[in-house]
Amino acid sequence: MNGIYQLPLERALAPASDAGRSTPTAAAGGSPVLLRLDRVSIERSGKRILEGLDLDIRRGSITAIVGPSGIGKSTLLATLNGLLPPASGTLSVDGIGRLQTPASLLAHRRSSATVFQEHALIARLSALDNVLLGLADRRHPLSPLPWPRAMREQALAALAEVGLLGKALDPVARLSGGERQRVGIARALVREPRLLLADEPFASVDPALAERLAGEFRRLVRDHALTLVIVLHQLDLARRLAERIVGLADGRIAFDGPPSRFDAAAQARLFPLHPAPEPTCHP
Repeated sequence: MNGIYQLPLERALAPASDAGRSTPTAAAGGSPVLLRLDRVSIERSGKRILEGLDLDIRRGSITAIVGPSGIGKSTLLATLNGLLPPASGTLSVDGIGRLQTPASLLAHRRSSATVFQEHALIARLSALDNVLLGLADRRHPLSPLPWPRAMREQALAALAEVGLLGKALDPVARLSGGERQRVGIARALVREPRLLLADEPFASVDPALAERLAGEFRRLVRDHALTLVIVLHQLDLARRLAERIVGLADGRIAFDGPPSRFDAAAQARLFPLHPAPEPTCHP
């Protein structure tokens, strides 16, 4: 295992220095492609949701996915993490190739992690046990044995990374909304992913906390050389957090560019105002 989780817990909890840390990608266009969508169309229950998507996600980048409710943002994330196969087109991952076989899908899922809007935690379990569930696919599902010490140390270090080591044994039901979201982040982080996906992770917290959590995501991308794709409905926050914004409308990519180009006109194309009703003509 690489990264902070390979270290003894005492070292993992020591104050971090800047030495040896990766730095943010200076320009997304200059880094290698981690994940590529080529003419991908996506369906749910036989209904076409997204059509003909061409998209490259580059290593070390932060990409925000925005668009109207119900347009298919979460559906796109489900395809990016390999849970929903494309109806047509291809999805390829660096080092794995096209995601066409069970082995390739398993390899991609093991190098990916997702943070959910509603945390998807088990309230009666402790924060530590919830984080350990992020490693559930790496031990036998029927094992009666306790979690191995190495995995428990990984989970504790992940909680320390998000500032919740002191709450490790607290039931999630006793944690605040912001703390629960941090547990969700730790559960994703413990997998040591290359690709981190987040589905509206700030939707249930107040604006001040959303800003702090956004800073956490930015730091984690930097410190752990992650690639982040995040669905957001807070457009101003998307502009501040992301290096690139991808906007969906009418089942297609309607905007793809840096935040500096996501101006009022681009926003209006994604979120058009309802047209005024035609005047009624009386004879």
